[in-house]
Amino acid sequence: MKILSIVSAKGGVGKTTISANLCSALRSRGHTVFALDLDPQNSLRLHCGIPPSHHAGVALSTLSASNWAKAMVQGNTGCVVLPFGHVSESERITFESALSKDPLLLDQQLRSLGLPQDAIVIIDTPPGPSVYLKQALSVANIAIVVTLADAASYATIPMIDSLIEQYCFNRADFIDYLYVISQLNRSRQLSSDVADIMALQFSNKNISIVHQDQSIPEALACNQDALAYAPESQGAHDLIDFAMLINTILNDGYRAPKNEKLS
Repeated sequence: MKILSIVSAKGGVGKTTISANLCSALRSRGHTVFALDLDPQNSLRLHCGIPPSHHAGVALSTLSASNWAKAMVQGNTGCVVLPFGHVSESERITFESALSKDPLLLDQQLRSLGLPQDAIVIIDTPPGPSVYLKQALSVANIAIVVTLADAASYATIPMIDSLIEQYCFNRADFIDYLYVISQLNRSRQLSSDVADIMALQFSNKNISIVHQDQSIPEALACNQDALAYAPESQGAHDLIDFAMLINTILNDGYRAPKNEKLS
């Protein structure tokens, strides 16, 4: 299986929206996709059509020493979802302590699922440095950084770069990393300028754009993914292009050099 860890340096960049819709886009290309929510906000399930009343998840499964397979539920994007689950504050703290004490916990749990060899696992994480981010990057074959084309997001790039370099570059199974500029509005001059600067800065890297498109939040409100809700929209086309890029990376097996600085 291949593991795609979706990360961001700050909140509000559309990371969970990208994660859920990427599941659908990769499914449309024939991949077997599993979505894992490692964000205590537990919102990926909502993007995948799982009702708010569903409380089971990987956090409680870990605390009860149960296999994560018991937390699997079918989502509306055609992929299987492992929600974070509804937990109390004390349960969350205990789960985070378990992740801190066992750096291999995520790796072991994923291997215990018995997923198909061709499966793709997409891991959604909370923004910024955390034990969740550390675990997700430590198993990632591809690291995907979601960001906005604004000054605040641009300023956080060195921090997220250093984390990818620390947890990914010294592993033989790490394939590549890429950036996604989310919610880009070219009619806003500053956003357009920042996007162009990032494209130049990462000219030797992979960078994708998902334009600001009202159909994407509308799809969530209608309990659908963007590809099903508005297949001809700009957002849907951007997501398909993004999935095609990932497919190319997986097929080519490009290896990011260990000594290559990210920024």
